[in-house]
Amino acid sequence: MKTKKRKAVIDDGMCPELVCGADFDGYLGIPIIKRPKEILIPNRIVPFSKLDKADSFADAIATYEHDPVFSDILIHPDDYIEVLKKHIFISPDCSLYRNAPYSVQITNVYRSRVIGSYYQRKGIYVIPQIRWGNSLTYTTEVFPEKIAFLGVEKHSIVAIGTYGCSQTSEDKYHLKAGLEAMLETLEPVIVLVYGSMSKSIFKDYLKITKFIHYPDWTTKAHRGGGN
Repeated sequence: MKTKKRKAVIDDGMCPELVCGADFDGYLGIPIIKRPKEILIPNRIVPFSKLDKADSFADAIATYEHDPVFSDILIHPDDYIEVLKKHIFISPDCSLYRNAPYSVQITNVYRSRVIGSYYQRKGIYVIPQIRWGNSLTYTTEVFPEKIAFLGVEKHSIVAIGTYGCSQTSEDKYHLKAGLEAMLETLEPVIVLVYGSMSKSIFKDYLKITKFIHYPDWTTKAHRGGGN
């Protein structure tokens, strides 16, 4: 009996076509989200799941939500190009859980940058989202580069999310240590902060750069300003 030859078709999930035309950063070759020619500061930050609530270009669309909520933008980025051209876009906030394998944390930095870089080359105004996990991502303990900050140019505008990141003393330690490392490495001119902005974490850095605070969507909605 003749055995039918099988054909293996493997989709690695990394969408290599998205990096066509991109520039890359560091030993790991992370796609670069370039510094914009003009710094634009959003009026509001609107969650991806509330995209229909964004009503002007000054509204920034961000993915400060559970990863499955915005997974479609990672899988089918072309479906959102036209609508995101109408707004500012903060690159995906892919989770970097501190207890996740280092390879997973690196992969999620890559995913965020590759989508941001791709959208930027498609004419969308993109602000890099900076997310760090454990100390291996924001120090040079393993690699000669701080993984969490690769793919972002210096002296630009960046965004960070603190929502749910300062519940324990360990959370607060890593939030502050990573923030300090980010400021030293990227020297941003503007930092957008989505979520709480505790004085105990931020007070030492307020003279280093300009921080702009945005309450998280849920808190703002409860105050009557979510829409």
